[in-house]
Amino acid sequence: MSQAALLPPHGGQLIDRTGAKSDGADSGTSIVLSAHQQCDFEMIATGAMSPLDGFMGEADFNSVCENMTLAGGAVWPIPITCAVDAATADKIGVGDRVTLKDDKDRLLGFLTVTEKFKPDKQLAAAKVYQAPDAEHPGVKVMLGEGETCIAGPIDAVTTRHDPMFVEHRMTPAQTRAEFERRGWSTVVAFQTRNPIHRAHEYLTKCALEITDGLLIHPLMGATKDGDIAPEVRMKCYNVLIEKYYNPDHTMLSIMPAAMRYAGPREAVLHAILRQNYGCSHIIIGRDHAGVGTYYGTYDAQKIFETLAEGALEITPLMFEHAAWSKTAGGMVSGKTFPKISGDQIFLSGTKVREMLVRGERPPIEFTRTEVADILIESMAGK
Repeated sequence: MSQAALLPPHGGQLIDRTGAKSDGADSGTSIVLSAHQQCDFEMIATGAMSPLDGFMGEADFNSVCENMTLAGGAVWPIPITCAVDAATADKIGVGDRVTLKDDKDRLLGFLTVTEKFKPDKQLAAAKVYQAPDAEHPGVKVMLGEGETCIAGPIDAVTTRHDPMFVEHRMTPAQTRAEFERRGWSTVVAFQTRNPIHRAHEYLTKCALEITDGLLIHPLMGATKDGDIAPEVRMKCYNVLIEKYYNPDHTMLSIMPAAMRYAGPREAVLHAILRQNYGCSHIIIGRDHAGVGTYYGTYDAQKIFETLAEGALEITPLMFEHAAWSKTAGGMVSGKTFPKISGDQIFLSGTKVREMLVRGERPPIEFTRTEVADILIESMAGK
């Protein structure tokens, strides 16, 4: 029996804007991309943000904010823009080919300018983030950017200088090729920006029972202050996969996207990105991509119910909160076991951090010992 094909990319074609030549061109107007913009540049160039081939113009920006679609109608939940300050914007005209650089003034590629516009940031804050509040980490980043957006297709000479985790940094074309090599036609993605604790492990293994393979796909782009360092997280993922997952059905690859903390809208974005990487399913758990108390516990699941039928081909797998039940002697959720007062082992993030800083391991029912030891070492002296 022949292997079923992987899902097509969002929009039907995997974009590839890599392979541009520098042509010795390092003159004229240049834009130094912010940390978030560098992540977006890499994601666009490699096709992870298909069907985008560059930074959005005003029609797409407004349509995304108001309708959660690109101007052409394809579902897209968050604006992807290149905002610059007034002095830079004044030097750039429509039709220009501007140079894009990283924060160390190194060439990344080029942008052919099709449009300049002033984005309605308050519209984006209200509609996309549902938080007209400068304290929201995603809104804070957006408000701190320039007031003019430069739109147009990009061409990448290199997607990233000094990339981290090269052995696990796979493009959508590469993950798709690896899935096919392994004979996987159904693949479930697990999005995370934290170490995996026992509840997450339970969700991933439940999902793996109905798919050929599991892609543990941690977000390793720009995040907010206070998030656990990427190097520490990778140590946790590696030791957990080595000891507690079947390597024949598990794969680890990073996603170099920036975190927006946009809750429901970002859950839809994460689904689109994973479809582009070749996944057929994505786990959407409690408060996916949320921060603080900005979003309801299951808002990130409910938003998928608002999408038109067929708008996304990837299948979201909705999971409730899971925890260890002392009575059941294992992981349970509200669907699988009745709630009994004092039965479940649940620790807040603050409580866990306090224990780790003191050098205390959280209960084995909450996190694997190997993961706890890595976190304790990383937090020593803090």
